[in-house]
Amino acid sequence: MTDTAPGPPAGGAPTSLSTQAARQLATTTKTEPQMQAITSRWLLKALPWVDVKGGTYRVNRRLQLRVGRGRVQFEHNGADDIKVIPQTLTELPVLRGYPDIEVLKELAGRFRVRDVRAGQVLFQAGQPVTETYLVVHGRFVRYAAGKYGEEEVVGVVTDGDQLGDEATGRPDPLWPTSVRAETAGVLLVLPRDVITEFTDRVPSLAVHFTAYAERQRGPMNRRGEADVPVRAGHVGEPALPGGYVDYDLTPREYELSLTQSVLRVHSRVADLYNEPMDQTQQQLRLTVEEIRERQEWELVNNREFGLLHNTDYGQRISTCTGPPTPDDMDELLSMRRKTRLFLAHPKAIAAFFRQCNKRGLVPGSADVDGHQVPAWRGVPIFPCGKIPVSETHTSSIIALRTGEADQGVVGLYRTGLPEEHQPGLNVRFMGIDRAAVINYLVTAYYSLAILVPDAAGVLENVQLGRTVD
Repeated sequence: MTDTAPGPPAGGAPTSLSTQAARQLATTTKTEPQMQAITSRWLLKALPWVDVKGGTYRVNRRLQLRVGRGRVQFEHNGADDIKVIPQTLTELPVLRGYPDIEVLKELAGRFRVRDVRAGQVLFQAGQPVTETYLVVHGRFVRYAAGKYGEEEVVGVVTDGDQLGDEATGRPDPLWPTSVRAETAGVLLVLPRDVITEFTDRVPSLAVHFTAYAERQRGPMNRRGEADVPVRAGHVGEPALPGGYVDYDLTPREYELSLTQSVLRVHSRVADLYNEPMDQTQQQLRLTVEEIRERQEWELVNNREFGLLHNTDYGQRISTCTGPPTPDDMDELLSMRRKTRLFLAHPKAIAAFFRQCNKRGLVPGSADVDGHQVPAWRGVPIFPCGKIPVSETHTSSIIALRTGEADQGVVGLYRTGLPEEHQPGLNVRFMGIDRAAVINYLVTAYYSLAILVPDAAGVLENVQLGRTVD
């Protein structure tokens, strides 16, 4: 006979201690509280930070004679009831600083809606300028004849841009380039005769246009700054021109912004439940992470100092075909010297890589603090999920030159704060209330400054979706 192992007792009673019971005498190995929303925060790491002891940072510049352009905004009350918001007409260079809102309202009411079909040519180069256009919606391509007769695309005009306003106040202006609609679009159109009528009837508008034209005729360098007279290539002892460097009398000042939260911890929790981890420290760690995430979001999106809202409109370009192509990235790169980094939503980076794959190109990489980061032309492309994605599945790509020495973009903070926990962030004890809850005020102080306009550039209308070939 062979021996056999005894079977389980009748009724299925256990023959040894269960794991559930055994755990009553055992401890568990725990992790710190995890947080899904923590990101790499490359922008905070890549920016050089300037210690602002006085709480305000002033950016002094040379006097600017050439007025920059902004973007107008529209009020939509229906398919055919679209009006330009009068106050935003001052974003046009010729109307910058014009104070009479009643005249602006009347001028805004004279624009007429015009639908444009894809492929339609608005005007040809060399034709007289007879109308001013405001782009409500659509993509329009500026093109010119090349040296050998080929068509050269020289720019893209999209929502909020304008065409023809630069001709105001000039005798017999001609279009320098041709413009064609790449997509169906909607325009607001103002005949040039209406502008002439307004200047004849409203003396203040005529004076404003005359002053604008005189400023544009003043001596300036290629960046629109008041020129300094110099002489080069001369021989002998000619009389040298004299002059001075004029300054902007109203420089921009950046006050430090802040993100705050009140952390509450019950005294019973702080006293009794601190093993193996300090509850207060863990609560503080996660609160600081959330504040730093919001800080980076503000540096990108804040209307007062964020990159997307404060980049000069002259440093904004639109993609030529929709997806971000190597050509678009080269165009963005060429707009400034010493570009240090690109910032893009991860989906925008994926869209760019798809375009590289179609052309058989392999983007390079850059070593940043021991991390291999994708790069284009040697400039690292950092992922930044704080750059928004619109409802139309488009986003933006930001290019930056950084540092005070290079007149770039700098982060602003204040160190040496009372009860400082990290640079620019302090944790202040606020006392214990009658419910025995301990309160801590957690504050981060920060801002961002663009020292000269070409320090930051934005590639807009970046399509993120896959295209079907």
